Amino acid sequence: MDSLSDTLKKLKITAVDRTEDSLEGCLDCLLQALAQNKFMRIPCVDAGLISPLVQLLNSKDQEVLLQTGRALGNICYDSHSLQAQLINMGVIPTLVKLLGIHCQNAALTEMCLVAFGNLAELESSKEQFASTNIAEELVKLFKKQIEHDKREMIFEVLAPLAENDAIKLQLVEAGLVECLLEIVQQKVDSDKEDDITELKTGSDLMVLLLLGDESMQKLFEGGKGSVFQRVLSWIPSNNHQLQLAGALAIANFARNDGNCIHMVDNGIVEKLMDLLDRHVEDGNVTVQHAALSALRNLAIPVINKAKMLSAGVTETVLKFLKSEMPPVQFKLLGTLRMLIDAQAEAAEQLGKNVKLVERLVEWCEAKDHAGVMGESNRLLSALIRHSKSKDVIKTIVQSGGIKHLVTMATSEHVIMQNEALVALALIAALELGTAEKDLESAKLVQILHRLLADERSAPEIKYNSMVLICALMGSESLHKEVQDLAFLDVVSKLRSHENKSVAQQASLTEQRLTVES
Repeated sequence: MDSLSDTLKKLKITAVDRTEDSLEGCLDCLLQALAQNKFMRIPCVDAGLISPLVQLLNSKDQEVLLQTGRALGNICYDSHSLQAQLINMGVIPTLVKLLGIHCQNAALTEMCLVAFGNLAELESSKEQFASTNIAEELVKLFKKQIEHDKREMIFEVLAPLAENDAIKLQLVEAGLVECLLEIVQQKVDSDKEDDITELKTGSDLMVLLLLGDESMQKLFEGGKGSVFQRVLSWIPSNNHQLQLAGALAIANFARNDGNCIHMVDNGIVEKLMDLLDRHVEDGNVTVQHAALSALRNLAIPVINKAKMLSAGVTETVLKFLKSEMPPVQFKLLGTLRMLIDAQAEAAEQLGKNVKLVERLVEWCEAKDHAGVMGESNRLLSALIRHSKSKDVIKTIVQSGGIKHLVTMATSEHVIMQNEALVALALIAALELGTAEKDLESAKLVQILHRLLADERSAPEIKYNSMVLICALMGSESLHKEVQDLAFLDVVSKLRSHENKSVAQQASLTEQRLTVES
């Protein structure tokens, strides 16, 4: 410990005085001590060594720079607080500058990449990285590398940096996408493990770059961009990794209505349907999930729904009803829900499909998969709301779906509560006799009483609960339940509600309850 203390004192003096001839020996001694014992880091920090070491990064001596970088790396390894301290001391711009100046020095380059890899994991570093020319330097370095290991090192820096939208755009402008497309082209037919890894890393990074709105639009170029066209060619590929990356890229391009409309008009739906058809039997789950994600996004613009329905998307999607994989189930449900939005005919057709409705009812009980359970409930409700069909309601009643819609009315999400209440109001208006027993056993009236009495209930929930109460009066047994629970007291209080629609509906409901009491 005494020898380390001596080394620290000498190092602080030589660092400040810039006596570089004695620096290398001190740094070498420090590195050895740190290599032998990780507990030496704390004394280094306590001795205030980080600041003089950071100053040494301005040295002209490449060996001193290398040893300094390694020493800092060892001291700050696996410590977010110490790494944050380095970031606050402005080490990132200094290291980026070093990378540019000493790009011919393999050891120094590697030291910088290791440092970037560690620092880029911290969210606080992203803004500082974005203010440098790191994207340009890394792409320049990447273009020169032919060794797999060196490329992997650069990939390990690029991946966390590319999570930042500003850096995404910088990487695109620096030409990274062209490098990645070249790698894909070179490695796609190879069966070597390194090449397969590089193909996956490169195509995954490409998809990550498309998650930024600006970088995505720059690469889309109105649907005429060479990058977009190249990505399209991945979908019919026989390589599962490229199929996956292609479908995910399309899902990312489909994040605004203009792009979605252009892609549907130019035949992308047919390509995705063909891809899904290739993966129906024992297919690749990740490809199924990605292709369904793309179709779901494409179905969001109103103008695309009818086009996609007439192209046969629902028939293709329904082939995956037997899937036991929750991610696929989730996207399948979301795609169907988007497709039938305000499409009465399609909603009726699907709502009368007994196999689909029975599967939905089954998934409504998937308590281990909240997303699947939520989407199943929402689709069940949507089939009623958009079809307004008695036949659809009968199918849902016969399949045991009513209890799930009643439970959905108690959801913690207001939008789901509201969708459930509107669907239940339609059931009560169109097929009350058919659904009466199920509504009664699901304790709908008690739930409505609770929703109206709860001050936290949103205005639209209170409004639709009262509309539903009025609709339930046509059933003798449900009417009796309403009377027994003294709804008049709760409703009369809502006449002075700050929301005018709620207050107005409360007056109407009170009149109805009074007349029929």
